[in-house]
Amino acid sequence: MTALTRRNILKGAIAAAGAAAVAPVTASPALAGAAQTTRHSGVALVRNRLTLPSGIATGDVTAGSGVLWSRASGSGRLVASLLAVDDDGSPLRGSRAFQRVLRGTAATEATDFTSKINATHLPAGTRFALSMHFEDAEGNAGETARGSFATAPGTGLLRSGRTPRRQSFVWSGDTAGQGWGINEDIGGMRGYAAMHATRPDFFIHSGDTIYADGPITAQVTEPDGQIWRNHVTEEVSKVAESLNDFRGRHRYNLMDRNVRAMYAEVPVIAQWDDHETTNNWYPGEILTDPRYTERRVDVLAARGRQAWQEYQPIAQLGDGSTGFEPARIYRKISRGPQLDIFCLDMRTFKGPNTDGKETSLTHILGEEQARWLIREVSRSRATWKVISADLPLGIIVPDGPVNQESLANRDAGAPLGKELEIAGVLSAFKRNRVKNVVWLTADVHYCAAHHYSPERAAFSDFDPFWEFVAGPINAGTFGPSQMDGTFGPDVAFYKAGAYANQSPRTGESQFFGYVDLDEDDVFTVSLRNANGTVLWRKALHPER
Repeated sequence: MTALTRRNILKGAIAAAGAAAVAPVTASPALAGAAQTTRHSGVALVRNRLTLPSGIATGDVTAGSGVLWSRASGSGRLVASLLAVDDDGSPLRGSRAFQRVLRGTAATEATDFTSKINATHLPAGTRFALSMHFEDAEGNAGETARGSFATAPGTGLLRSGRTPRRQSFVWSGDTAGQGWGINEDIGGMRGYAAMHATRPDFFIHSGDTIYADGPITAQVTEPDGQIWRNHVTEEVSKVAESLNDFRGRHRYNLMDRNVRAMYAEVPVIAQWDDHETTNNWYPGEILTDPRYTERRVDVLAARGRQAWQEYQPIAQLGDGSTGFEPARIYRKISRGPQLDIFCLDMRTFKGPNTDGKETSLTHILGEEQARWLIREVSRSRATWKVISADLPLGIIVPDGPVNQESLANRDAGAPLGKELEIAGVLSAFKRNRVKNVVWLTADVHYCAAHHYSPERAAFSDFDPFWEFVAGPINAGTFGPSQMDGTFGPDVAFYKAGAYANQSPRTGESQFFGYVDLDEDDVFTVSLRNANGTVLWRKALHPER
């Protein structure tokens, strides 16, 4: 995509704000709660403008829709202005012109003052200058934040008249884990700045968007004696148990300037994994961890999920009254004729963590989700089908000395336990002649490229495919881990840290993936560190 200068983005955004007859507000998020003085009958009155303490975000952007998100400093209603702009940030004219003002749900204490707008019927392949603010009960406009996003290419010509081809994206996971939080000494969460610098069309957060189970302290002494200094809030200083604790974890990450800057301009496709609740959890688990007073994981997971859904720019399903929706997290995001993204939920329907060697099928997706995945991937007409998984397929992820967290079970033989569910999915893809499937994940805190092939596998009823691993983006680095041979993985590349739980300080051991999908549908993957250095690259050519 063509990079826009901030000045041009602001030019378009201000024009959009003008269309809404809203005067721009220049207060920064750091001045949340600042008062504005007005005059009525010659008497000075002071009222508090609503501010945007967590910035703005967009998400789940398709060719014709997207979710707009923000959080207010108090009760109000979200207002967003969209203006179609060209590559220079100037408004599109004539038949290509598009502008719209949208109003979202009420932001109240019930949703921790978060609000969303499901923007629909947008033109495909179009960049928008975006401005967002909240109105209070009297209709007074608060602080305005500005950003941009682009809808995915459609099947016809773009509004700019260009060919509807080429897009890029980044993915990673694992934010503020193992006690490594916001360290202003190194510029905050610099991995987000490195991803933002690639100017991607969207970002897949592959899970562990927060670490609800990992307290953050003011200082950590690293092995070489250096002192890591964290910004700390009350909610991140202990394990999350109450709903406010979980919400506070999300608020904390959005205090980082790099995260806010990226989310204002790069749509996110968010997943959850275990640390949005607690380490390695599964439904029905009862914790023995003495740090917790609430040890029923199902209770913690419900609170964690509510906070996650309030704070992620994902479609608001149901009546939207509580922020907690029982509808599924797994979903398909269509990115035009080149690309479909299938986001999995490998947590909600997961069976208990065992040694994974049951002779009968146990669940990691659940029966309904597995059927959905087979059906939707098989129906997809997109050239590339990306399956974004919050757990890896062939990497052994222990949960204690015997049990396994993911599906790999340390047995290189025929599929057993949770492997049987994935074997059924892979076999169905082969049976239905699905081509060009790529799996992406994070979770294990190092980066790697794995090629799976039946000629190396104990189970052979599947077509070869690639799995790419990238993370953490701001957490401790681990790995590499052992591989399970059931599906025949070959480790084409890996890069881990120098030692277990290496900090993000240098950026050398923080990782993300970047995908460039060009006009000829060549899918080029590169694995990079948080300094932007390309560590490994692979171009995949589509099968027709």
